[in-house]
Amino acid sequence: MREKMILFLATGFGLGRIPVAPGTFGTLSGIPLIFVMERLADFPGMLAFFMVALILAGVWIAHEAELILDCKDPGCIVIDEMAGYCVAMSLVPTTPLTLVAGFAAFRCFDILKPLPVRWFEKTFAGGAGVMLDDIMAGGLAALLLKLMVLAGIL
Repeated sequence: MREKMILFLATGFGLGRIPVAPGTFGTLSGIPLIFVMERLADFPGMLAFFMVALILAGVWIAHEAELILDCKDPGCIVIDEMAGYCVAMSLVPTTPLTLVAGFAAFRCFDILKPLPVRWFEKTFAGGAGVMLDDIMAGGLAALLLKLMVLAGIL
């Protein structure tokens, strides 16, 4: 039962098991969490607490899933994409346009892995290695989205 629950969470409620583009589908599983984040933003400190808890839980879940699957960063583990997308959306209001722009920006940074993202991927192992490159990709996407909102583009 424990292993099933860990894998259910690690695979983004099963979306990571889709054979084509599991990371892309796994990113979509972050949308419900983004709406939770939007509600928490009304309470000082709660959004930051939620983000830290999500990342720490993700590190543990990803680590445990790697052990269960006996594989380093398998593609079906998408809790990192869920968390990265949440980070990407953390600085902007949630609208249909920002959800799409955030999705696109996060996936681009996650797939292309510019220098800071790639460094995190290569430097850390285990659950931290699974999670931190996506958190960095989400951070870069968040900055881009915030600049786009400030510039009136979004």
